[in-house]
Amino acid sequence: MPLPRWPSTLAARLALIFLTGLVLAYGLSFASQFYERYQTGRNVMLGNLEHDVSTAVALIDRLPAEERATWLSLLERRNYRYRLDEGTPGVPMDMTQAHMAATSIERAIGQHYRLRFENIPGPAPHFQAHLTLSDGRPLTVDVTPSPIPVAQWLPVVLILQLAVLLLCTWLAVRMAIRPLARLAQAVDHLDPDAPGPELDERGPQEVSYAARAFNALQGRIGAYLKERMQLLAAISHDLQTPITRMKLRVEQMDPSPEREKLWSDLNEMQHLVREGVAYARSMDGASEALCRVDLDAFLDSLVCDYQDSGQAVTLDGSSGLLLETRPHAFRRVLSNLIDNALKFGGSAQLEVRRDAQGKVQVLVNDNGPGIAEEELQEVFKPFYRVESSRNRTTGGTGLGLAIAQQLSQALGAHLSLANRDGGGLCARLELGAAD
Repeated sequence: MPLPRWPSTLAARLALIFLTGLVLAYGLSFASQFYERYQTGRNVMLGNLEHDVSTAVALIDRLPAEERATWLSLLERRNYRYRLDEGTPGVPMDMTQAHMAATSIERAIGQHYRLRFENIPGPAPHFQAHLTLSDGRPLTVDVTPSPIPVAQWLPVVLILQLAVLLLCTWLAVRMAIRPLARLAQAVDHLDPDAPGPELDERGPQEVSYAARAFNALQGRIGAYLKERMQLLAAISHDLQTPITRMKLRVEQMDPSPEREKLWSDLNEMQHLVREGVAYARSMDGASEALCRVDLDAFLDSLVCDYQDSGQAVTLDGSSGLLLETRPHAFRRVLSNLIDNALKFGGSAQLEVRRDAQGKVQVLVNDNGPGIAEEELQEVFKPFYRVESSRNRTTGGTGLGLAIAQQLSQALGAHLSLANRDGGGLCARLELGAAD
């Protein structure tokens, strides 16, 4: 038979330990009280039995024989009664294992009368004590033993007490686990690129200390990343001046293949520096003021700008959504996605639609080669480029999608990539629910 499995959650383990300990302690306490009550009740019942039997037998023995029958009903009790005959034939009782009621009767009147005890079998087993009165007439004490009565309200009290134990256990476990669950949830959602709200530092000393430590950790991570971004922005910005001077000097050179190569390298360096500055600034995407824009008009304007420059960009669908967003950051996200689609697919198809939850999705589709499934998340990392793009013609800086991802988080949107069934890549930007 397999052993029971230990619960997998901390809450279940604590609840099991607390409840088991409380139930055992309560059971021991109840058992000791019940045993003490049983002993007291038994002693009282046996004491009353001895006193009552000795008094009743003495009374019957002193009454005239013709009056004894009228007194039997008055002397009868719930568990024993008196008979003026030889009783019912039964089995002699082994006095070494006699019932305690028989021992009490023996102790009460055994010194004055010769007693004989017999067990009477049947549907309701009982025993009889036979004796002879002073006038030679028989007397039988018929005893039907019964357990000590238990109050009817006692089981109700037991159930209520167990319910209180369960409630107290649940409250204790809930109070102990809730701060840990909040801390685990905060750690699970910890995102250096988009710091979440600070944990509530109120509560017991240990909970308050853990919350303060987590908030300090989150602040240090944010400060460290901000410092790195500021360093990247400063270096990228300072590099633009010498690159510009180098381009001016190259322009003064005589035309030659080497001059063209050098000019191309400088253009790539300048593009990389600008992308570095843009990525550093994307960390502050949430600093732009929010304003309400018509999403359909916004997308139509963006597509028209590309079409005016001769790019194969189309728009399909509408949302009717008034979007509260940061326009410059939103435009940069879509521009980066469209530029990627144009670079690797030659064209871009924008599609607007709503899902079952009412959220608006902006899809940017292309007909390019797509991206391997294992690299769909990697391409959001800064300076990461898939192998097929590592050339001078199509290879970018590896920052376009990282900037789009960073700004999407600042906008409260979710950006994801997926390969299309018919070939190509689909960039899905999920916005909030439509108004």
